[in-house]
Amino acid sequence: MRIHGAKNSVLKLMAACTLAEGTFVLHNVPDITDVDVMIRLLASMGMRVTRPGPDQLEIVNPGGLTPEAPYDLVEAMRASIVVMGPLLAVYGEARVAMPGGDDFGPRPIDMHLRGLELLGARFESAHGYIRAHAELLQGARVLLEFPSVGATENVMMAAVLAKGDTVIENAAREPEIADLAAFLNRMGANILGAGTSTVAISGVERLVPVEHSVVPDRIEAATYVAAVGIAGGEVTLVGARPDHMDMLCQKVGEMGMRTSADPDGLWVMANRRLHSVDLATLPYPGLATDYKPFLISLLALADGVGIVTENIFSGRFRYIDELVRMGADIRTEGHHAVVRGCERLSGAPVRAHDIRAGAALVIAGLRADGETEVRDPHHIDRGYEDFVGNLAAIGADVERLT
Repeated sequence: MRIHGAKNSVLKLMAACTLAEGTFVLHNVPDITDVDVMIRLLASMGMRVTRPGPDQLEIVNPGGLTPEAPYDLVEAMRASIVVMGPLLAVYGEARVAMPGGDDFGPRPIDMHLRGLELLGARFESAHGYIRAHAELLQGARVLLEFPSVGATENVMMAAVLAKGDTVIENAAREPEIADLAAFLNRMGANILGAGTSTVAISGVERLVPVEHSVVPDRIEAATYVAAVGIAGGEVTLVGARPDHMDMLCQKVGEMGMRTSADPDGLWVMANRRLHSVDLATLPYPGLATDYKPFLISLLALADGVGIVTENIFSGRFRYIDELVRMGADIRTEGHHAVVRGCERLSGAPVRAHDIRAGAALVIAGLRADGETEVRDPHHIDRGYEDFVGNLAAIGADVERLT
């Protein structure tokens, strides 16, 4: 199975195309609805985006953009907030709606705003919009109180055109950060340390458009790793980066799965019922919070009892009621879930509350008696290209209902 480009990277690369006039080409772009939303956002600013071939985007920035991200687009996709940094860098102003996105608790953007304020931006909020102004962005030391991916990206994109040097400390270390930095450096930026906790940026006068291939999606790969663990079998995930998934491979290995780096990507195999382990989500390189819904589905069918601790988002247990409807034995308290595994689940009508929860319910249905119907699959479409077709290609009995 081929792994597509990372949703959490391509959206930020598209936002970064506001930093330079000319024609950009992105390869390994997933055909997902979040990309479509970002295309509409860029178009609303005055950019032209086309798909010249499979997995490709051509993005034309003619200059003179309208530095605004309207409510209907930002509300549909939280990642839209990252246009604020590059718009400030180029135009000295931005008007961005307060973000929406997935339904798993509040995720304030205070760190984005504080980081940009240190570079010289000023903000005012009214009528659901944030207005940003900056006569001149100046390099500064930015210490993030938490290694926020979005805040790191916003500050990094603003700092590449700021005067002087910027250092981001306690920066996010995710592979998608390194991918964005590689893209910006190819454009002419001067960024060192991306992928570590300290990122140093020296501002430059101008950037140029480039061609770039999006890093593979480790969250998509993790979904199919969990599907193999639930249903059993042996699959090679072509294009997956095992070095981006070390903690996941370690944990599923403790549960009884076998994984191995393969010349084509990542090989995974499960030939028996897995056993339970305890899990805790942490910033990268820890266990990603996006992995957790799939791992809870795994634990629901494993032998034993596992305790799962959520350390990133306060509300990300909301889909557990849906797994309980399928017969899972899960009890939650605060940031913790206690999962007592059972032999099989029972097919039931359930509802997807967000991208990863929806995918987790689908793969849980692979070992549920009878039929499982997952409603609101449009959430899954936001992050997965042809999810049903991919699972069906490796033996799942799954179809998309109109």
